[in-house]
Amino acid sequence: MHSPSTQLLRILRASITSSERAIAQQPHLRRCLVSRPANPPFIVPISQQHRAISSSVALNGPESSNHGGNGRQPPLQPPRRAPPPQPRRRTELTTADLKPKTRYRGPPPPEDSDTNTSMRTDLGALDVFANVAAPSTAIDACLEDGFHLNNGVKITDGSGCLLVDGEVFAWKPWEAGKGAMVNEKGQWEVAEEAWGVLSLVWPKPDLLILGLGRTIRPISPETRRHINQLGIRIEIQDTRNAAAQFNLLATERGVREVAAALIPLGRKG
Repeated sequence: MHSPSTQLLRILRASITSSERAIAQQPHLRRCLVSRPANPPFIVPISQQHRAISSSVALNGPESSNHGGNGRQPPLQPPRRAPPPQPRRRTELTTADLKPKTRYRGPPPPEDSDTNTSMRTDLGALDVFANVAAPSTAIDACLEDGFHLNNGVKITDGSGCLLVDGEVFAWKPWEAGKGAMVNEKGQWEVAEEAWGVLSLVWPKPDLLILGLGRTIRPISPETRRHINQLGIRIEIQDTRNAAAQFNLLATERGVREVAAALIPLGRKG
């Protein structure tokens, strides 16, 4: 800080001198100033209040100032323990709730009328083709020497069957070739003359299901190429699975869309 200038000091001195002269000229003001104490008893400067509080805290400590200055410490309270956790209530089903109570899954016994069958699944209701009539050329049984059809036709002379457009043809593809249907590479192969019905029928089926007997074999590239040139796709199965697949697809899509060529189960090579 800079020291006050000489001019400022002269002004302050002149103001103090003028105030003293004014008080000396008025006796009643001088009497009041002499009789009034410097600080009334009920007025304590703030600096003294802070000084008294700090000295009391230093002598008695913070605890005595908080508890009336008696110097006694409050008794120690034991730590509070958390309440024990309450067991949770299950609001959702678990696998234990969904577990069956018994192992019985069959129909209710006649003598047990209390068996609850409302939760049982009716498998018959899941069959979407239950009310759809099966085609007349559906295969009912596959035999060693032939087939039984849904329309009552029975083939029992060892012939196969060719199912095309709702018609049944006795089929002996081994007679069109050399008598054997398996070539030296282990592939199933027949002559083109065995597919004469497929080349004549119109409209041609979209899918041909081949049942090759008890076992399944790959067909030769020549046989596959000839059938594909007719615009027909091929599905190869053993005879039992081929018959089941034909029954399903013919019921679903119709006999014009699906054809089948089946070899008896007893025919080898």
